[in-house]
Amino acid sequence: MTKSPTVSLRGISSMATKALLHALSQQFLADTGIQVSIESVGGVDAAKRVEGGESFDMVFLAADAIERLQANGHLQTGSRCDWVRSSVAVAVPVGAPQPHIDTEEQLKAVVNAAGKLSYSTGPSGNYLATLFERWGMLDTLRPRIVVPPPGVPVAKLLAEHQVDLGFQQRSELLHQPGVCVLGDLPPEIAYTTVFSAGAGSAAAHDAVRLQAVMDFFEFISADKQRACKQSFGMS
Repeated sequence: MTKSPTVSLRGISSMATKALLHALSQQFLADTGIQVSIESVGGVDAAKRVEGGESFDMVFLAADAIERLQANGHLQTGSRCDWVRSSVAVAVPVGAPQPHIDTEEQLKAVVNAAGKLSYSTGPSGNYLATLFERWGMLDTLRPRIVVPPPGVPVAKLLAEHQVDLGFQQRSELLHQPGVCVLGDLPPEIAYTTVFSAGAGSAAAHDAVRLQAVMDFFEFISADKQRACKQSFGMS
């Protein structure tokens, strides 16, 4: 890793990687003296803000969103870095029955029996909508689906008993008060999101800032971060 003069970097991310990025930013600060501040919001809102011209040194979103932003000129060409993977998990409120979801048929029955259910927006939410449609259940489920407001995690809806069943990135459900994680989606229908990073406009014409950004990308994607990522339910 190249040592850069002390700078402060500003980034934006989706909620799924909020806690992990905070932990990695603190490690990076201790190692390099470079301050990294990352605002975490709903992924759709984050992409809109970047598309709207808001200036960031770094953007952390699902790989397809980073690719689109880069293709449209909102991120620097060639700066994309795939740095972590996260699976979609299933959860219920603490104290609720904990049904088995080991197979697709078991999960299908659990979904069918749920009073209210919720899943996040973005790639994982689109996948679940497609899955429910393939099951022939989407029209039946639609009135029972609670869409969380931007920036509000499904875990909050579960903990407050606003929904009976929730789907979200494992990292956003793990260790949340009031939430019991049943497990990841069954293997035959598992869904994994690759999260990527890209260099934003704020670092475009500043070689020192850009070097610091690249150093941070190298740091978060290094093999030595494997244990840290696993502790947040990611890989």
